[in-house]
Amino acid sequence: MGRGKIEIKKIENATNRQVTYSKRRNGLFKKAQELTVLCDAKVSLIMFSSTGKFHEFLGPNITTKGFFDLYQKTSGIDLWNSHYERMRENYRRLKEINKKLRREIRQRMGGDLNELNIKELQALEANMDSALLSIRERKYYAIKTQTDKHKKKVRNLEERHANLVLDLEEKLEGEHGMVENGGYYESGMGVAANGASNNLYALRLYQNHQPEPILQHGTNDLRLA
Repeated sequence: MGRGKIEIKKIENATNRQVTYSKRRNGLFKKAQELTVLCDAKVSLIMFSSTGKFHEFLGPNITTKGFFDLYQKTSGIDLWNSHYERMRENYRRLKEINKKLRREIRQRMGGDLNELNIKELQALEANMDSALLSIRERKYYAIKTQTDKHKKKVRNLEERHANLVLDLEEKLEGEHGMVENGGYYESGMGVAANGASNNLYALRLYQNHQPEPILQHGTNDLRLA
């Protein structure tokens, strides 16, 4: 039995459409390669699937640029002329924008003001006032951020200091308040300077304040009060 003819129309099933595309694409590439070998032909194939995938075949005896140059020479069509015109127009537009921005910068620095009328000068003044306001707001924000950061560091250091003082008091209390050189300590609570709300414990060591011994006479003995 012979092969049945396939009706040439769009294949509605996406999977079948993709399979058919892959098979026939490979067949075209195979035929193109045979042409380059058998006939020394310059062959180039460019294909895009319905999903946007790019496939290309280029014969070994020509480059992509050489192929398009040969096409332009043979057909008399300049493929790059319209693209060159668009690039030149875009360059002219960017050059004009750059010139305008440079002039505005010079005017903001006090130059090129002779060509401006009163309305343009007033508009320039308003723009500079608005820019100055934005700069000040940004500066104050940066200062506030740094100040808050330093305040947080100070609070952390105060907390660490208070914890160290408490640890030292606990150790000394465990030794009945006595220190190595015979002194004694007295602990108190102080208020932080500049109206700070954190209370810090202060440790005071008093030297040479040891209580003096008192002798009391009894009927038969002497004892140290």
